[in-house]
Amino acid sequence: MLLKEEINKYLNYCKFQKELDDKTIKAYKADLEQFITVIGENNPDKEMLNAYLVYLHRMYKQKTVKRKIASVKALFHYLEEEELIEINPFHKVKTKFREEVILPKIIPRDIIEQLLNHLYKERSIKEYSEWRKKIILRDIAVVETLFSTGLRISELCHLQNKYVDLKNGVLCIQGKGGKERYLQIGNNDVLSILNAYKMYFEEEIKKQGYFLSIVMEMRCLSNQPGA
Repeated sequence: MLLKEEINKYLNYCKFQKELDDKTIKAYKADLEQFITVIGENNPDKEMLNAYLVYLHRMYKQKTVKRKIASVKALFHYLEEEELIEINPFHKVKTKFREEVILPKIIPRDIIEQLLNHLYKERSIKEYSEWRKKIILRDIAVVETLFSTGLRISELCHLQNKYVDLKNGVLCIQGKGGKERYLQIGNNDVLSILNAYKMYFEEEIKKQGYFLSIVMEMRCLSNQPGA
């Protein structure tokens, strides 16, 4: 059996029977052509596959390695199902590996300070319309809450008003599976701005139920003269 011929049949199978999109077919083709370039066109054994895995790890990042291994494994699974090979060589090869943990990038402290300084400066401009002042106050409340608590954006968007205790400076976050965690806001300046925000947005908060939601009423105000 020549792998090159079977790869062409497999790609046609993916296109016409599995109905995969052209982009996926193109990626499979590139990965499989690279595979036979490295190991040859004959059915590989365990030693050859292990050598190929070593080659991939030396050449590519882990995410790419994982994709290329998946492409080749899918081919041999197809060959096994079609009874073109008696034993799938991947059954004897360990392809799982410990993936590198990539830590999320954080915004430098000086950038955060620049952003907050700009927002507070904007808030002090008396010539702005009431709508614009209100929007700036909301933006400050959002930024201050994010960076003083470490909340995720999704958690902030789903933060219900009933779980916000500004008197004691405590937020109750509802996680997956009904799990709760409590966050303490220990900065009085942050609490002050959140109290100011709550006072200005009291009507919207009661209507929506969310503490920091962007509500339709704000869009309506944006069409008012002087906005």
